[in-house]
Amino acid sequence: MSTDRFGNTIDPGVGYARGHLLRGSADEVRRLAQAGRVAADFVAREGVDKIAICTGNLRFYPITSDDLPIHCEEWVGPGLFSEELRQTAIAHLGGQGHEAAAVVNRTSAGIVATVLAHSNQRPVVSLVALGDRSHASVTRGAKLAGVDVIEVHDLDGVKAALKEHQPALTVITPVTSELAMLSDDLMHQATDLARTAGSLVFLDDAYGARFRPVLHGGGASLSFGADLVITNADKAGLSGPRAGVLCGSPDALVPVQAKASELGMEARAPIAVGAMRSLQGFTPDLLIQEAKDGQDLSDALAAALSKERVSRSALGPKIAEDDVLSFLLEMAGQTETSRVPAEAAAAVGMLLLRDKGVVTVNTHGQPGGRVSIRLKPTTGAVSRVGGASAMANALLQAMRETAAHLEDTAWFANLLFGEAQ
Repeated sequence: MSTDRFGNTIDPGVGYARGHLLRGSADEVRRLAQAGRVAADFVAREGVDKIAICTGNLRFYPITSDDLPIHCEEWVGPGLFSEELRQTAIAHLGGQGHEAAAVVNRTSAGIVATVLAHSNQRPVVSLVALGDRSHASVTRGAKLAGVDVIEVHDLDGVKAALKEHQPALTVITPVTSELAMLSDDLMHQATDLARTAGSLVFLDDAYGARFRPVLHGGGASLSFGADLVITNADKAGLSGPRAGVLCGSPDALVPVQAKASELGMEARAPIAVGAMRSLQGFTPDLLIQEAKDGQDLSDALAAALSKERVSRSALGPKIAEDDVLSFLLEMAGQTETSRVPAEAAAAVGMLLLRDKGVVTVNTHGQPGGRVSIRLKPTTGAVSRVGGASAMANALLQAMRETAAHLEDTAWFANLLFGEAQ
């Protein structure tokens, strides 16, 4: 089994080591509940206008005054806006006009439902950028379906996997949550190969549907020939709410809708109409501004910490979880610790939330999500903290405080869960 830099065994289901405090999904749910309480305390002190969302997801609810009594009505409402939703999704994802569309309550739910509906008791082939991994919902969906995930990173890997495993489903992730990106040529060729081999092709384009075309000049999601595409309603320049928008061939989509409905994963009318309004409100300028704020923050953080251990993405800086713990050990004057990187990053995130109202995936991410410190500022987030240098200094202070308590289990338990351990 693989280990991290400190010898901790990595849980293959999530890609990071479990600790004595964050032992699994249940503890991560407790951490998420505590983040809600900490955020509420901050809002009570400072006001909601001081909250700085740096997850890359805004998650507002952009409906109109007419939507509430009409489209949000559960029985008739969905029928009134279903065609508008379909046309909106097709336009956003670059379809031809014949595609069907649907909304599910989370992008992860749509991925799980697709794997369950289309894996057909065969291994799922997952193409993802080299150095990164498939989203946890791909592996979890495969586990529920009782099938394996064959992860590949290039065209040769796709060819070999298609020949050996004859998958009914191939998942392509154009852009991961770490913002590792596949080339357009690779996606075109992989899609052609998979479809020729009789495999349904599903693009998990949660970030990429906007990130690639706006910031990198890439093709629209549905231009690659995939059977089905999904994107988030709250990532990369969208306002929210949290939901997944599916679009593609009706033959591919209907079984996914059926499976999602069986499992309670479908979006009800208020979420569906909110997702539609989110797509309609998108303009490239929103994403371009988020990217500029992210670059300013990357500059400030690299100056405050280390150019070598602060990596850049198009939307902001990242510190890998192993580097976070290395920083803390250096600050504490230690060479080893009982903490694992996921716990260290969660503590830093909770202090940022408590003291500055900065919302990160380290406090508000779902169980199994990435545990690196990733700051993807949404519109206005950096200015709410006082600018890029102020946010970088706040992160540095949070790291110093965490380092001072690195071996204090009671402190960590109180910070992460609001209780003694």
